[in-house]
Amino acid sequence: MSITQTPGKRSRVWSDVDLDRPGKQAGYLQIPWSVTRSAYGNISIPVVVIKGGEGPTALLMGGVHGDEYEAQIALSRIARELEPEHLQGRVIILPSTNLPAALAGTRVSPVDQVNLNRCFPGDPEGTPTPQIAFYIDTELLPRTDVWLDLHSGGGSLAYLPFASNHAMPNTEQNARSLAALEAFGAPVSVIWSFFDEPRMAAGCAARHGVTYIGSELGGAATVSPEGVRLGYEGSLRVLRHTGILKAEAPIDVPPAPPIRLMEASNRAFYAYAPEPGIFEPACALGDTVEPGARIGLLHFVDRPMREPVPVHVEGGGLVVCLRHPGLTDRGDCLCHLAFDRPPGAIGA
Repeated sequence: MSITQTPGKRSRVWSDVDLDRPGKQAGYLQIPWSVTRSAYGNISIPVVVIKGGEGPTALLMGGVHGDEYEAQIALSRIARELEPEHLQGRVIILPSTNLPAALAGTRVSPVDQVNLNRCFPGDPEGTPTPQIAFYIDTELLPRTDVWLDLHSGGGSLAYLPFASNHAMPNTEQNARSLAALEAFGAPVSVIWSFFDEPRMAAGCAARHGVTYIGSELGGAATVSPEGVRLGYEGSLRVLRHTGILKAEAPIDVPPAPPIRLMEASNRAFYAYAPEPGIFEPACALGDTVEPGARIGLLHFVDRPMREPVPVHVEGGGLVVCLRHPGLTDRGDCLCHLAFDRPPGAIGA
């Protein structure tokens, strides 16, 4: 049994999986959680560790939000298929990182109503979700060279499947991440060029200096077969790119197709609901819209004589995201765009 310890802080997460032992192990990260149903109970997060020879470490994570299914399926398949003899290094896989949310099909944990991707670096004294974040930050990331943090749009957003990374302050880290993004091989690949939420995993990656890849593999609380395939094949391509997956391993890894490198910039490329209503889109995923375009209408069924309110987006570009539910509240994201990125280093 291993227990995480850091100077001045001690994690309560324990496991019978040894992260540093060669071979293939499947088990659980145990988060003690005493409730009426189970006085000495644990929340058990599935973890698979596969280690071959000496080499880099990849952390593959899905299910940070429980209503995002594509990565959970793709990474579970990778966990089943990879064996130690395929690797020159180590792969740590958390297919359903926030398991309570995954079992409930919700974005935030039903245990504590916390969004795992808004609570890094976590808190060992907190409720279960901050404890998961703290374990990732203090136990997994110090071992990690490349981090694949795979997402989808969940129940509220539908996405055109893409892979992504963030512009970090470190130019060398950006260069590594861009090379990994190209290896992932998503036909649409996006650089998030603004970064205003350090509590997200990307902020955690920036602090640790690891190569970082994100994604949006679909959404609308359904399963996109295209997104599952992209998550599976793209992850294997990154493992091969880093040398962790041996070239001679009998794993079919299709070559990366050419990518369209795009940028998601500031709030000019987002549209938000100005008031509650029912959103009727006037565009579809994959459409290209001009600056100032009307992207939809808000309708008011409780006031049928009121004219619908048009919603516009200030910027122009490719529609990569649309709100999925029609019922909308003030401040809900309705749409966001990406635009073709000129050649050059990330952050340049």
